[in-house]
Formats: sequence, C-alpha cells, structure tokens
Amino acid sequence: MAGTKYYVVWRGRQTGVFGSWEACRRQVQEFPGAAYKAFGSREAAHAAYTEGPELHTGNRNGMTKPFPEDIRRLYGEPEWNSLSVDAACSGNPGILEYRGVETASGRELFRKGPFPEGTINIGEFLAIVHGLALLQKQHSHIPVYSDSRTAIKWVKDRKINTKLERSPKNGELFRLVDRAVKWLMEHPYPNRLLKWDTGHWGEIPADFGRK
Repeated sequence: MAGTKYYVVWRGRQTGVFGSWEACRRQVQEFPGAAYKAFGSREAAHAAYTEGPELHTGNRNGMTKPFPEDIRRLYGEPEWNSLSVDAACSGNPGILEYRGVETASGRELFRKGPFPEGTINIGEFLAIVHGLALLQKQHSHIPVYSDSRTAIKWVKDRKINTKLERSPKNGELFRLVDRAVKWLMEHPYPNRLLKWDTGHWGEIPADFGRK
C-alpha cells in the first residue's frame, strides 16, 4: 500500500524490523539510547538493520562529524556542544511527542508524550522550554537548536499563537503549555536559541525519523 513504512529498531526493548509505528514505539519509548528509523520499503529496512545504525543515523540524522570541507567552508557547522530538540505529530492536530538530545552524540535527554491531541508547533515550543529548564537546573549555558522558527519566536515572545482550541482531550497538553509560559515569564535564561539549518546539515539530531 502506498505510504507504508517499516521501522528499524537497532537499540530498544526488542530489535528488528517492525511494520507499524505503534509496534516500533513500544520498543523505543523511554528506552535509554534508543536507535531507530523509518524506511519506505521492507527491503530497505532489512538492509539497514543489517548494516547498523551508524550508516543510517549518524548523530541521529545521518550526518557525519566533522562535516566535509566544502560544507564547513560555505555554511559552517553546528555548535556541537549544544542541545537539540524536536517534535513529531501524527496528524496536525494529532498524536504528539517531543524530545531533546545531545547534539554531538544523539543521546536522548528527555522525551514526553504521546499526547492525544496536539500540533507540531506546540510540541516544538514545549521541547525548547523543557530543554531550557533542564539546562538551567544543570547550570549549563550551552545553546539550544530547534528547526522551528515559529517555536523559537513563541519562546522569545513568551506566549503561543495557536489555533488549536482547548478541550478535555488536550487538557494535559495545555496545562504543560501554561506551565511553560509561566516558567518563561519567571526565569530569564542565558542560552541562545538557534535555528537548525536543515537544508545544509540534514535533519536535526533530535528528529524522530518518521518522515
């Protein structure tokens, strides 16, 4: 069927190739150091599983570090000592998750969700604020990367601008949004918010690999 994806889990509760995101999620959700990625065909997934995660994920997004000389010269490269965040939404609105990872290693530092009804922008916003709060507890001034200009603006403005209406279904999510806005109002942060250059660097290291 067109659009069918196969999910490779290299590190998780069980490893292998899975035919649905739900089956994959059960193996990787809240599993420290989980490594997984979606593929468009069963053959590609089985080949990737055999080859291992290094060839297909790199720093969670297929990059190699350091970048080739031509990329470094023309576009620079990320500040590797940083935090990267991302969100994934099945539908928009739809089932939402977000997470943060060490940019250089891809090591997962936090993951939240799934929430039954959210939007990608809300997830990206919450991921940034969650990251800032975590770094503040660690007394860390490293920058935070996001691939969402909208979410970065919301954080800097200390307010969100969403068309998603509050409902019993998304009540928990909006409680987190309210807490995040309150935290921003009460906590100045020294960390720079940086836009990840997806066009030249590939997917952000926190990417969920479901595209």
